[in-house]
Amino acid sequence: MNKIDMHFNLSILFILSKFPVLAFFNHGLDALACHEGGTDDASLLAQLGLYNRILKAAKAEIQGRVEEVGLEKSQMTILAALTRLRQVCCDPRLLGLPDASALPSSAKLDAFKELMADAVGSGRKVLVFSQFVEMQKLLGDALNELKIDFLWLHGGTKNREEMVAQFQTKSGPPVFLISLKAGGSGLTLTEADTVVHYDPWWNPAVEDQAADRAHRIGQDKPVFVYRLVARDTVEERILKLQERKRSLAEAALGEADRAAALTRDDLLALLA
Repeated sequence: MNKIDMHFNLSILFILSKFPVLAFFNHGLDALACHEGGTDDASLLAQLGLYNRILKAAKAEIQGRVEEVGLEKSQMTILAALTRLRQVCCDPRLLGLPDASALPSSAKLDAFKELMADAVGSGRKVLVFSQFVEMQKLLGDALNELKIDFLWLHGGTKNREEMVAQFQTKSGPPVFLISLKAGGSGLTLTEADTVVHYDPWWNPAVEDQAADRAHRIGQDKPVFVYRLVARDTVEERILKLQERKRSLAEAALGEADRAAALTRDDLLALLA
């Protein structure tokens, strides 16, 4: 069985509204699946309301900045606004607002917990990738809540080889939480049969390189790759625009030198 036969790419769009979830299989709309989720309607609406308020403020801030200094010199304002929107999609606590207790819960985090409970309960071994360090901490808290053992590899990790050896044993922890930048390459993790991108990196080469940690020599199991994307948000819009204009996705993910490639039409589409 070759690598292509073993690689099932299942992208699931988790939603911040009441509509069903679109499930994309092998880059095509082959199936429609519903994700009911464990988040109640009030929490969903509260998170969506927070997203819409930040989106409205971002539009006003960016418009004012662009009118003042032009699009090219508004790079940092645009990137900061996009980061805030992405943080709301992941978990509102990432915003670092003063009264964190008043923030709504995260629909995506609830979906992640359901996915982890099901995967680990089925005997799977899972790699979880995230870009935001604070989100990695929250994911660790969620795994602890579920009483699921895990390893965490981040930029400050000194014992990478020891962690890899632990995960690679049959009796090792079933989940390996990995910073995308710190562990997206250079690791062989063939015990994994499931890969989860919590906050997707829309440069396909980077995402694929991370998923390939499970596709090394010695892999003898099918590997399922899940990408968690909040529908009807900036996450889905960047995902859709990626194929049409790769530079847009790169700019939105923090590459300031590419932000100048954003046109007014791109901006309007992204912040619609």
